[in-house]
Amino acid sequence: MCANMMLRWLLFSFALAFPFSPGSAHAERVWDNELKRYLTEQEMSMAEVFLTEEEAVKLMFPKSERVKKELLTVPAEKKAIVENRIGWTFPEESFEVYIGETGTHIDGYALVQNTIGKHKPMTYMVGVDAQGLVSNVELLTFREARGSEVRTKRFNVQYEGKSVLDPVRINKDIINISGATMSVRSMTAGIKRVLVLVDEFYLKPQGRGSDTVTAQKTEKGFFKSIFGN
Repeated sequence: MCANMMLRWLLFSFALAFPFSPGSAHAERVWDNELKRYLTEQEMSMAEVFLTEEEAVKLMFPKSERVKKELLTVPAEKKAIVENRIGWTFPEESFEVYIGETGTHIDGYALVQNTIGKHKPMTYMVGVDAQGLVSNVELLTFREARGSEVRTKRFNVQYEGKSVLDPVRINKDIINISGATMSVRSMTAGIKRVLVLVDEFYLKPQGRGSDTVTAQKTEKGFFKSIFGN
């Protein structure tokens, strides 16, 4: 009897020292180097929704007569080209593309991106006009405890007008936000990817891609060196 009571006491003490909850054996624990602690469950489960996809589409194409959506499938060989141009690999093999149209004219393109911020993916939409320039960026869902400042127009307006010929890189032509570096890097990387995808799959087939633009810029530079204007 004494042994049984001792066993019960040991089990009770163990339970107090190591409380169990369903799924705790595989619970995700993420260390934050800046905060110098593990993130709380609340911080890990955060999901702040700023816009729905439908609301973002309206902001991307405010004047378009209609917007259609199509699935862009990226073949392996083309994926390798895109990855080489942006400088990083990604798992996605397809993307949903919104295309704004007015009459027979294409107003632009918009893609939803999910790229990892500090610990979790952030969801945002990137608009690109018919000339291949970023027209708008809108943050849809943010899942981190810090860094949501990337949603402000004061910050993301600096992406507008960027093309594949621009670096689109933090501390190059994109100014960082103190305390939100990973969010800035994440958004910047996704925007660069969108620009390259639109360039490769939509603009180049139309003869309006970066290869044509590069040739025009080279030609312009050549004549400028000769005539000085």
